[in-house]
Amino acid sequence: MPQAEPQPGAEIAQLRSLGPKSAAMLAEAGITTLARLRDCGAIAAYVAVKRTHAGASLNLLYGLVAALESSDWRAVQRERKLELLLAVEDYEKAKHG
Repeated sequence: MPQAEPQPGAEIAQLRSLGPKSAAMLAEAGITTLARLRDCGAIAAYVAVKRTHAGASLNLLYGLVAALESSDWRAVQRERKLELLLAVEDYEKAKHG
């Protein structure tokens, strides 16, 4: 019997600090594999999700960073959070003038 194709984002949903809802939002933004997530990086992936889900919370950004670093999203330090917010702002300015 042939194996069923894995659901888009299933691999991402298994990452620490991310789950099925995050994986679904990433999939809708075109990020369906761990390799693609790593290629994009947390900032670009978060911005891509914000384009399809305007209400995406900053917890997703912190979860993406933590997932790529194999840590818990709650471990992202306050200073790092400010750095990430500024990086998102810079990325959006660079992409959209």
